[in-house]
Formats: sequence, C-alpha cells, structure tokens
Amino acid sequence: MTTTEPTGPTRTAPAVELERKARSALRVYQVMAFVTGVMLLLLTLEMILVYLVQVGPEVQAWIRWIPFVHGWIYVGYLITVFNLWSTMRWGLGRMAALVAAGVVPVLSFVMERRADRWFAQDLPGLVEAAGRRRPAARA
Repeated sequence: MTTTEPTGPTRTAPAVELERKARSALRVYQVMAFVTGVMLLLLTLEMILVYLVQVGPEVQAWIRWIPFVHGWIYVGYLITVFNLWSTMRWGLGRMAALVAAGVVPVLSFVMERRADRWFAQDLPGLVEAAGRRRPAARA
C-alpha cells in the first residue's frame, strides 16, 4: 500500500528556516571562536615577548600588527556571539560566558565545545516551538 502522506511529524516553513538560520549561526560562531582563540594565543605570545622578554625594536616591528588584528577579529567574534545567542534565545549568562571566551586565552576553544552541546540540547525544542506558532496574518 502506497501513501502520499509523510511518515512522522511535518515541519512548517518557519521551523525549517529557524533551524537553517541556527545551524548557520553555529557554524560561523565555531569558525570565529577558533580564529579568535588562535589570535588570542598570538597576542599572549606577543605580550610575553614585548613585556617579559623585552625583545628589540626589530622584532617588535614584526609583531606590532597582532594586537590590532586581534581587536578587529574580537569585534567580529562578538557579532557572531550575539547572532548565535539571539537566534537560540539563550539567557544572558550564556552570552556573558561566550563573550568572556574571547578575552581569556584557550577559553574560546572550551566554550566552542560547550556552545555546541548547548546547541544540540536546545535546537529540537526551539524548532518544535517555531513549528507550533501560527504564521502572522498578512495585510
């Protein structure tokens, strides 16, 4: 016997779109968390070389760009944190933890894994809730 009805729950367009947007936000966040973490480690190395080892001006000239690049990358990281946080509708505590991860060496790698677990736990409920909402009436 052949049926044309789908087996299992059907998903509404808002639910599908929300899941797509959430997965995209997570991927971009994961990339930026890695890049920010690497740049923060480079910044830490640069500070050790400049302030503790007190390398000469010729070495400082080669590594002078690191703080500026890290600063701009951190701004991009903050944007991706806000995008993921608002898409997933997480609490302020999670956003604060993700923001702090960009300024504490190695923490961005740890928080990226934790955000992935939070995402996996929260996405099904978020998509289900989006599927239950009625679409807004069009004028």
